[in-house]
This record gives sequence, C-alpha cells and structure tokens, in this order.
Amino acid sequence: MRSSPSSPRQHWVYGYGSLIWRADFPYHERCRAVVRGWSRRFWQGSHDHRGTPEAPGRVATLTPRPGEACVGVAYRVDETVFVHLDHREKNGYERFDVAICLADGRSVQGATYVAPAHNAAYLGPASLDDIAAQIMRSKGPSGANVDYLLELASALARLDTEDDHVRALAARVKSPSRAALD
Repeated sequence: MRSSPSSPRQHWVYGYGSLIWRADFPYHERCRAVVRGWSRRFWQGSHDHRGTPEAPGRVATLTPRPGEACVGVAYRVDETVFVHLDHREKNGYERFDVAICLADGRSVQGATYVAPAHNAAYLGPASLDDIAAQIMRSKGPSGANVDYLLELASALARLDTEDDHVRALAARVKSPSRAALD
C-alpha cells in the first residue's frame, strides 16, 4: 500500500512483552519477529501497571546480549501510534531503533521500547526465586503481576517459541516448590 502525501508515515514497532498479546492500537500488519543481540529479562520495575510505587511489580525489558536473539511480534503502524505507545511505556522505557527480522524473511528497521539500567524504575538482575516472589506478591492498576508473566509465557507458546528466563519464572509462580528444580 502506497502512502499518499496526506497519509501518515508508517513504521515498524517490535514488541517482546505485553505488546505481544495486548495490542491496544491500530496496526496494518502483525507478524512474528526476532531482534538479534538482545535478551528478554524481568528486570524493570512497574510502578504504574503491575505494581505500585510502594510495591513495584517486575516486567520485561531487553538487555544487550551479543549472540542471542529475542522472539516477539512486529507491527507496521502509522507514526501517530507512537503518541499512545510513548505514554503506555512511560515508566522508564525509552524508544530504541532496532533491526527487526520478520518471519517472512524481510529485514526492517523499527523501534522498540527498552528500560535501560539508568532509569529510576530499573530493578536489575536478581535470583529467579526473588524475581518470582516479587511477581507473585505484586499487583497494580492493570492487574496482578503474575498475570502479566503467565500471559507472556502463553503468548510465546502461541508464537511457537520458548524463552528460558520466562519459562523458569512461570514454573516458579505456578509451583513455588518447584523453584529448585530449574
């Protein structure tokens, strides 16, 4: 589809967390996608969606990891969608340019939201048991933090992919006594 001079410009946006299953914005195209050199981790605090300022939840961010790849979803959107996404991802996330490999073999430039370590809500690495415990006790305006984790695990399964970090956390929140097995 060609854009007319009055049509908004279109861009790609890559989602690796809630954007996979909760696309609350219009898009022209959605497909499985990969970004290379990044890894998904539950190292970002959520004070506004899955926790509170007093008891933040933990949500996904990307961390640089040479040689690794992160599977998610890419959307082709009008540039006006970024007004909504910039607000949705406001709690410590910054928009980054990334190379996105689409499932059909195309490579496109796009944007994703990353919560860098210097942001005020960043919680950083912790043991899987500690992260799972925080997720299990956190709840915010968008619901229980555990629901976010389990929705992500389910969405990744529908994409026919597995993420070791997400899998291990999901196993812990489903059966805390199994935490030592992973």
